[in-house]
Amino acid sequence: MKLIFVFHILFIVLGSAAFSQQEEAVHWLNFEQLEDSLQTNPKKVFIDFYADWCGRCLNMQREVFTDEKIIKILKKEYYAVKMNVESTDTIYFGNEIFINERRNRRNPIHQIPLLMARQKNKTFSLPAIVFMDEKFQAKSRYFQYLNVEQLNEILEKSNFENF
Repeated sequence: MKLIFVFHILFIVLGSAAFSQQEEAVHWLNFEQLEDSLQTNPKKVFIDFYADWCGRCLNMQREVFTDEKIIKILKKEYYAVKMNVESTDTIYFGNEIFINERRNRRNPIHQIPLLMARQKNKTFSLPAIVFMDEKFQAKSRYFQYLNVEQLNEILEKSNFENF
């Protein structure tokens, strides 16, 4: 009987500790969710374009987008969107349809990142981060790995000088 009682106590203690230590995370949206959110409550937009094979993108996901300060700012001030550039999804956004016209070719980059994160006179590169204002106008683009300190500075100051 004592053993059962001890197990019940351990279950309650460990169970409540697990719930109280839930890890905070960025609430990533897709473009359809973003459109609904912008119509309801306009807010700045942070877009992270990545690919599964991009080592710098994976490092940002693991090292930067798990930082408490980054998560807090993104949750409070931005709608955060994450998109795999090689997605073959058909995306409906802004009364338009976007597809991956290159899905059966080399470098199968979807239309949306090609439209939003293209560099003038350069090939498309990752990681690609786009900052938009509340009216969904591009304000800045970054085509590099940003560490926690760099991204934190950009987010806190809304430092859109790379545009």
